Amino acid sequence: MSDVMTAIEIAGFGGPEVLKPTQMPRPKPGAGELLIEVAAAGVNRPDVLQRQGGYTPPPGASDIPGLEIAGRVAALGEGVAGWRVGDGATALVAGGGYAEYCVAPVPQCLPVPRGLDMVEAAAIPETFFTVWTNVFDRGRLKPGESFLVHGGSSGIGTTAIQLAHAFGSRVFATAGSAEKCAACVKLGADRAIDHKREDFVAVIEEATGGRGVDVILDMVGGGYLARNMKILALEGRLVQIAYLQGGKAEIDLGSLMMKRQTLTGSTLRPRSVAEKGVIAAALREKVWPLIESGRIAPVIFKTFPLAQAADAHRLMESNSHIGKIVLTTG
Repeated sequence: MSDVMTAIEIAGFGGPEVLKPTQMPRPKPGAGELLIEVAAAGVNRPDVLQRQGGYTPPPGASDIPGLEIAGRVAALGEGVAGWRVGDGATALVAGGGYAEYCVAPVPQCLPVPRGLDMVEAAAIPETFFTVWTNVFDRGRLKPGESFLVHGGSSGIGTTAIQLAHAFGSRVFATAGSAEKCAACVKLGADRAIDHKREDFVAVIEEATGGRGVDVILDMVGGGYLARNMKILALEGRLVQIAYLQGGKAEIDLGSLMMKRQTLTGSTLRPRSVAEKGVIAAALREKVWPLIESGRIAPVIFKTFPLAQAADAHRLMESNSHIGKIVLTTG
């Protein structure tokens, strides 16, 4: 095993062209960590924000972008039990994924689900951790309830649709084209709404007989807040995980109070290893059987070699993809 590796550095904040392949020292696993020889790494919207200078890595995290990986265990840190060199692993990391090797805390590592290849496994952690903790923990979505996800054709959206459907909810999704809406329906949405041609408020009100939906997962923010609250049912929960159209908006406190609504949100990257470990354990218990049985699967749109990370970011920023974009090292 070489002491150096290829990784993608952010040479300076800016467009995709600032992502540059470079040689740097191979990391060493600390106590309670695995060193993973990366076969594939998922590309996510936070990576784009970091490249642009809008998402600083948490203290102690690598400044190499990349929040999810899959590969083979190359070395064990002190005190690690339950893993062996050569095991297939997929992991949520706080940075460092765009590289040939990456260290990951053991609680954030999971075995590659049976039946999945490394590209598929690398497309799981960031979206599945995010959806589980926000939709099922914070949003408390229960079987029989109704659920709306905005950006249904994104990595988050395709994951949320499948999980909500698999756990017995009535699913709605918004997307930006007929093709994307068709993909959402194929994944389990009862109704997909083309937000460029339809008013999602009117569609939801009609589809639910004016009742509204129980849980909304939103990445848009801005002007969507008031519209989301309008279609949130009695005791409904709105979960905010991003604000692509602005982080400030007015709230109708009267509606919030009268309908006993909950407005909440979270970020994943700064949370502790212990907190992420709790999410990982829930996924292994509740979701891994669904993946291994073939009931749900990550949606892969396109892969790029690691050296072409800039092209992967250009594709993500075009918003033309459906599902996940993945980098490969092989």
